Amino acid sequence: MRHLKKKFARPMKPWEKQRILDERTLIKEYAYKNKREIWRVKAHLNGYRNFAKTLVSIRNNQQVKEKNDFLKSLFDKGVIKENASVEDVLALTIRDISERRLQTLVFRKGLAKTPKEARQFIAHGRIAIGERKVRSPSVIVSRKEEELIRLTNLQKPSGDKQ
Repeated sequence: MRHLKKKFARPMKPWEKQRILDERTLIKEYAYKNKREIWRVKAHLNGYRNFAKTLVSIRNNQQVKEKNDFLKSLFDKGVIKENASVEDVLALTIRDISERRLQTLVFRKGLAKTPKEARQFIAHGRIAIGERKVRSPSVIVSRKEEELIRLTNLQKPSGDKQ
């Protein structure tokens, strides 16, 4: 049996009032299903920050190449602007990554009236990126894929009933 690694970390202080209120506003604004999804995004963000910190601490030729590749990949994902620096990566917030989720982009493009409706459309297979149907609302959409988001037709094939 395969043991999968958790993709999130629970908060150190489970009853911290300000964190709970912040998470509640994120759930309302971006229609997260539960707090575990917020923690997953936060863990993703911490991965970006930790890698940026290691890039700042290392000083050699390889560091320059890795820094450029890292910033280019974050730009392609749409998380940062084109001329951003490593310090901009350290200043990223959960909202910056939440804006790049498929669920949020479907709502922002006007394909759904509310973020919850966008989540339903995605879960029911009504949203496609290009020709690929996507059923996960938490997919991070790249800049290239953003224009390819569309509603799919769920028309049943016409057949003769006898």
